[in-house]
Amino acid sequence: MYESLDIFRTAAAMARHAGARQAVVAQNIANADTPGYRARAIGSFAESVASGAGSALRATRPGHMQAQGSVGSVRSEVTQEEPSPNGNTVSLETEMLNGVEVAREHSQALAIYKHALGIIRSSLGR
Repeated sequence: MYESLDIFRTAAAMARHAGARQAVVAQNIANADTPGYRARAIGSFAESVASGAGSALRATRPGHMQAQGSVGSVRSEVTQEEPSPNGNTVSLETEMLNGVEVAREHSQALAIYKHALGIIRSSLGR
């Protein structure tokens, strides 16, 4: 029943996106000492929606969003960091900051879900 409400689909899409970003951050950290490894990154959920990768969302008015596609098609891209002498482009400081940002995005998705659920419960008188 709740899957058909846009707010729940949005919260689920945000959580999936945060999970994909966290996986990329973890992969970068795991390969921090691998010679020649190129760091990868996925933009924030808002950037993905703006670039057209997230339309589990629906435009409410013309020009609201130009996004078409699905959140499941999020792609990571190689970052343009300066390589170290062994050719590795992973910066642990940057990855730690990205990890914090991803945790914040995931917490935001859960908060949206909880608040929407609270509104539905209140409207049902429970």
